[in-house]
Amino acid sequence: MGLFSRKKVDQFVAPASGKLIHLDKVSDPVFSQKLMGDGFAVAPDNDEIVAPIGGVIGTVFPTKHALMITSKNGLEIMLHLGIDTVELKGKPFETFVRENDVVKAGQKLATMNLKQVKDAGKDTAIMTIITNSDAVKSMDEFTEKTISAGDSALNVNVN
Repeated sequence: MGLFSRKKVDQFVAPASGKLIHLDKVSDPVFSQKLMGDGFAVAPDNDEIVAPIGGVIGTVFPTKHALMITSKNGLEIMLHLGIDTVELKGKPFETFVRENDVVKAGQKLATMNLKQVKDAGKDTAIMTIITNSDAVKSMDEFTEKTISAGDSALNVNVN
């Protein structure tokens, strides 16, 4: 490993303003037990959702509650808006991207009407999940804190 060795690092930013929290703190066991993969969550304090990483948009779910992004280093990321929000059939969401769009970290992807989600009795936590965990060499630790959309949240070393 010389001066020119290339470490592949994907740098994640907060997909929303609010409180950056560890996945094990979210109320859904599928996410808190990391059954879909590891990552982080944000308890949002406003409606705007931005890309947690640059990459190519994969699936945008018809219910608009989730979408997939593939990073330049090959990480497959699911951005999941709220918990059990698939049941809301897209109503509180508006998306601004389509499959195969190229996005930059911090670029506006969607809005989630927090009031509508809360009024429906749903949790507004936004999960950023790496679904192909075999591609992860290591993840940096992070401290739970108040964060703004687009602020640095997590670095991941990629195989």
